[in-house]
Order: sequence, then structure tokens, then C-alpha cells
Amino acid sequence: MRIDKYLANMNVGSRKEVHQLIKKGVVAVNGKTVKTPKEKINENDVVTVNGEEIAYQKYHYFLLNKPKGVLSATEDRSQKTVISLLDSQDQYLPVGRLDKDTTGLLLLTNDGQLNHELLAPNKHVAKVYRAQITGVADEETAKTFASGMTLGDGTKLKPAKLKILKQDKENDTSEIEIEISEGKYHQIKRMFGAVGMKVTALDRRSMGNLHLPADLKRGKYVELSLDEVKNIK
Repeated sequence: MRIDKYLANMNVGSRKEVHQLIKKGVVAVNGKTVKTPKEKINENDVVTVNGEEIAYQKYHYFLLNKPKGVLSATEDRSQKTVISLLDSQDQYLPVGRLDKDTTGLLLLTNDGQLNHELLAPNKHVAKVYRAQITGVADEETAKTFASGMTLGDGTKLKPAKLKILKQDKENDTSEIEIEISEGKYHQIKRMFGAVGMKVTALDRRSMGNLHLPADLKRGKYVELSLDEVKNIK
């Protein structure tokens, strides 16, 4: 593998930033200063930046605050995807999907096993969303969701917890928080549609033990530590 790709994949920086580090002469392989970003390395080489060893890490986990208008996909010919928001262009996959107009927490990883563990139907991983609704959600709405709904097409849903944050009867709107343990197609939008309401904005706040940091801006991401990953598992 090329040294610039290796360092970018280990999240030392973007390819451009890595090239600058190499120009400064602070990148070394087996104690020898790297002269070109094209230099090839293997898994037995010792790579350092400013004297600090950059050990190989097989799996990476990124927590993204997904912006509106971006696809939860690896590639698309005409539209921007969540993968394009990462500095590293290695083989990462989104864990589950958020609709194009849905924002908030999205996990990206190259760990296929974790992807399976979080998405497997029998795992019942809780996901919490906040939403703006056209219509006034009330305690009857909460009871309907808590009982486990059957949608018009026969889709059966597990019980969901609805918390009403704000009601505006004059403007016929609500702000709510909802917790579900599955992820069927357009599930929350279909649930509110079934009770005569419409979701106008949807934002995922948490997934299992993973919570969206309050200071993480839209379109930005952080790499999770190994302790945080263990907490997810």
C-alpha cells in the first residue's frame, strides 16, 4: 500500500494533509524519512509521524451528524453520499440508513460484524428520534404507538415510546421524541401518517448506547475510541 493511502486510512489526515507532512520530512518508515507519497509499505513496516508510531488499525468507526440532502449510500452517480463526507475514502458502509431528508446520528464503519449486530432484527437496538409534526400529537397518539401498530398495508410494528415535547394547537403542529426498536422503511413517517399526521423534520439522536454529541455540527464526524466501540457492542 502507498504510504499516503495508509496514513489517510489511519486518519492521520486527508491525502493532501499527508502529502504536506511528507514534504516537511516528519514521516518515516523503519526509521528512514519518506521522500515521496508513492512509497510502498507492508504490514511489517514501522511507520511514524513526528516520531509517533502509527499502528495499523483494521476497523474504524465514525459517528456522523448527517446533514439533510445527503444519501445514506456508498456511491451515487448524481447525488452526494455520506461516504463523500469522510476524509478517508476507504471501504466504509453506513450502519442502517437515514432517508435523504433525515438528519442526525449515523454510524459508518468497515466492521461488517458490528453492522450485522446492530441491524439484526432480533437485536432490538433502540433508536431515538426527534421530529417536527404537522398535527397535534397527544396521549392517545402515545397509547396507539405503545400498543404496537399494524399499518394499512398489514405491516406489524413493535411498540414504540412517544414523548410529546411541545404542542401548538393554534398552528396544528407538535414537537416529539420517539423511540423505536426496529427500522422498517420510512417507519416513523408511516406511523404518523397512519394517525393523520405528517412528519416535516426528523433527526436521529441516539442508537443503542451511542448518542449524538451536542457540539458535533451537521456534516461533521468524529472517530470513536475503542472504549466507545466496546460500549456499542
